[in-house]
Amino acid sequence: MTDQLVTAPVLVALVSIVLTLSLRRWPRLQRAASVAGGVGYAVAVALVAWGVVLAPNAPGAVAYQIGGWPAPFGITLVADALSAFMLVVAASVGLPAVVLSVLFIDVDNQRVFYHPLFHSLLLGIAGAFLTGDLFNLFVWFEVMLMASYVLVAFYSGAQHTAAAFRYLVLNVIGGVFLLLAVGGLYATTGTLNMADMAQRLADPGAYGIDPAPVFGLSALLFAAFALKAGLVPFQFWVPGAYRAAPLPVSAMLAGASKKVGIYAIIRLYFTVFSGTSASASVPWIADGSPLSVLAPGLLIMGVASVLVGALGAVSRDTIEGMLAYSSIGQVGFIAVPVAIAAGAGSEELRHLGIVAALVYALHHALAKGLLFFSAAAVRSATGTNRMAELSGLASRSPALAGAFFVGSLSLVGVPPLTGFFGKFLVFATAADGYAADPAVGSGAVLLVLLLGALLTILYTTRAWVGSFWGPKTPSVEAATVDRGQVAVLVAVAAAIILLGIGFDPVYRFASAAADAAVDTNGYVDVVDPAGGDGS
Repeated sequence: MTDQLVTAPVLVALVSIVLTLSLRRWPRLQRAASVAGGVGYAVAVALVAWGVVLAPNAPGAVAYQIGGWPAPFGITLVADALSAFMLVVAASVGLPAVVLSVLFIDVDNQRVFYHPLFHSLLLGIAGAFLTGDLFNLFVWFEVMLMASYVLVAFYSGAQHTAAAFRYLVLNVIGGVFLLLAVGGLYATTGTLNMADMAQRLADPGAYGIDPAPVFGLSALLFAAFALKAGLVPFQFWVPGAYRAAPLPVSAMLAGASKKVGIYAIIRLYFTVFSGTSASASVPWIADGSPLSVLAPGLLIMGVASVLVGALGAVSRDTIEGMLAYSSIGQVGFIAVPVAIAAGAGSEELRHLGIVAALVYALHHALAKGLLFFSAAAVRSATGTNRMAELSGLASRSPALAGAFFVGSLSLVGVPPLTGFFGKFLVFATAADGYAADPAVGSGAVLLVLLLGALLTILYTTRAWVGSFWGPKTPSVEAATVDRGQVAVLVAVAAAIILLGIGFDPVYRFASAAADAAVDTNGYVDVVDPAGGDGS
């Protein structure tokens, strides 16, 4: 019965799509069904996390073979601690986002397609986290992206259409890279099932596999995932798309969709490709695997993302613009510990790096989601998000100001909020990496992270002082704050505070997820491709 739990998030999202489409002639029922679908999705994710990982006798990982076809021939869904943790990240922003959508977006604009597309976004995210084979990873990516293309162009203005077109073109290119890499890996290894591929790459001679092409194809995969995560130099689509989309959707893109690219990098490079050895057939690599080859490139991209995102956020004059550029910088804080873990010489540092990335991903989903939701409430109340036109919101709505303040403090990393632990673990990873290899580059990484943290303080303080402090502007004087929207913000802010105060279960969950990421044998045993013989 536990293995059937794996399908729950996907099935709930599918049912939500059908219901919201069927009820398009009854807008109130459609909105109610959409919120119910968001609640059902969160419950399904909680059941997966509890039943597979957190319960006292939980198995730790389960696989479900769709249609009863065994791996590697059938379609496999796999839930382990890593995929369950990432599902929790998605649900933590998905539920408040769908509730805020109902309250924030004009009722007429919600009719017909908004809610089915929103749940299609959740469906693609859930499928990507749970799939056990590379081709279906591509398919779920495309499900997620097709929904997001339309949502980015939702308001249909010239600026929104241009942003959606750039987003579409860049991600179609990324999809081509991904599909070419998937086809090449199938031609090289003879399988698409990730567990079977890991098993074959660990002993290429037994399966007649030349490992040389795997290095090049894995680099192509990495480029596609980095583009979808919005890492520098593939960040160009991020600011325009986030500003064009409805703000609840922007929260989803930043808090959940971006994390799919990071998850794919962790899953494939740490679980699937880590056993691939650079033999004599790969003369341009002295020793190592695609995992170690990945490390320098990802580290440079992560460091560059921290700088580009933070500097861009400081110079923006709207709350949405600041948050859009901030998302580029914050994903850099996730990529850096993953890169350090990829190049780590010890299991302890590798484990710490993955834990840091996962905790920071959860923190970022909550904090950035809260800030985007706050921007939605501000725009709904005042009609603007330009900081020059906002001042005095703290006296107009203390609850709204308090929620934004909590999100800002968490993004900065003030204890005891979740952001403190995320920042602490990232800096601990960088410090341990420097201790293990006290080179100039390792020291530079620490300095860039510190600069990124300082710039985060600068742009969040500027947004707080400019929008919430001081005398009321005419826009704020005439503001009408929606209590329902503020209630959503307060709930997310409370979650950030409570998870920070009770951080130990979060850390243990992230630690189990990090263990699952590097436990290739455990992953293979759970999926059990072709009865364990790999044939």
